[in-house]
Amino acid sequence: MERTLRAGRLATFAYFALNGFLMGMWIVHIPAVEERAGISHAVLGWLLLLLGAGAFVGMQIVGPLTDRLGARTVVPVSAALCAAAVVLPGLATNVWTLGAALLALGLGNGCLDVSMNAHAVQVERGYRRPVMSAFHATFSIGGVLAALVGARTLSWGWSPAATLGAVAALGVAAAAASAPALLRPEPVDAATPESSKSPAAARRATPRRIWVLAALALMLMLCEGVANDWSVLHLRDVLDAPAASAALAYGAFATAMTVGRLLADRVAARYGPVAILRYGAAVAAVGLTVAALSPWVPLALIGWTVFGAGLSGCIPQLFSAAGHADREAAGANVSRVAGLGYLGMLAGPAVIGPLTHFMPLNLTFFLPVAFCAVAACAAGILREASQVAGNPARKCSSSV
Repeated sequence: MERTLRAGRLATFAYFALNGFLMGMWIVHIPAVEERAGISHAVLGWLLLLLGAGAFVGMQIVGPLTDRLGARTVVPVSAALCAAAVVLPGLATNVWTLGAALLALGLGNGCLDVSMNAHAVQVERGYRRPVMSAFHATFSIGGVLAALVGARTLSWGWSPAATLGAVAALGVAAAAASAPALLRPEPVDAATPESSKSPAAARRATPRRIWVLAALALMLMLCEGVANDWSVLHLRDVLDAPAASAALAYGAFATAMTVGRLLADRVAARYGPVAILRYGAAVAAVGLTVAALSPWVPLALIGWTVFGAGLSGCIPQLFSAAGHADREAAGANVSRVAGLGYLGMLAGPAVIGPLTHFMPLNLTFFLPVAFCAVAACAAGILREASQVAGNPARKCSSSV
């Protein structure tokens, strides 16, 4: 049993890394794809909404499907779909074909995102301790690997179609190779809480907790989207930093996120998920406030670093709590939280951009600061989810 669980955990790492690598390879090739399709930056911005729409639809479809068929069946199929779709943008030659390609890629990404997180919840339940954050860190590492590989292939003069085609083939092979190690669906035993055994009770109890978790995910992933889209512009336009120095803002944030997620599971095991969300969101609020008010580039970089470190463990705790809230509806619950969270990340540019017409860019950052403060105050929802569902960290969180 222990060997099976360990193999399932390694397979989950593989799928998270694969997802990060596939999406990273698409991001690296955006300029080349844009040029091949003959579109402007503005048109690309609208087309990227199709990527988000496809992901949201995929998440909502695959959540209940995962509960019905089991993650062992759905994860490999979703990974193969995502891998096969990554070549499509490289083949696009106009706005219509690129739009269809991004819709398909978003659909595959959304399916893989929810199904692999549902399997991660199953692995975490088997280990009886927090392991979710490390999976999310592996996603980031996959993105870093994609940046390195993509930079090399572009320097060799490979076309997007050739590179993404090779990545698609390798991705499908990796999805198939990792599939046998995935865990089989769990039987519901006598230890399952009564709220999970009774469908009527589950329907009454689940919506409030899940929708609160989803709202928190929306707010916190909007904060993450703000860092992704505006951190570099903040240093360049507000603090007049050189382009090379401005680029360090996102690098500092992303590095802190990755390192923080590698460490967050140990912290959650000791102090509980409530502490991770409460103090992590509070630290993130302080870090972004420092970045927003700093008149100096070095201090702003420290602020973005602290912001990333604070946010790093928050989202994995929300996904974990959603998956543990009801064993028989883990996929559907994760899809709700992930779906609204993904919309929050996409909403970052849409919310901050218009605000810059009324105030300086750095002052708009106090909206995500307020969202972090709300998340810190609402962290107790994780204690409620732990007590009801038997979250692996329930004993730790109950004392926080």
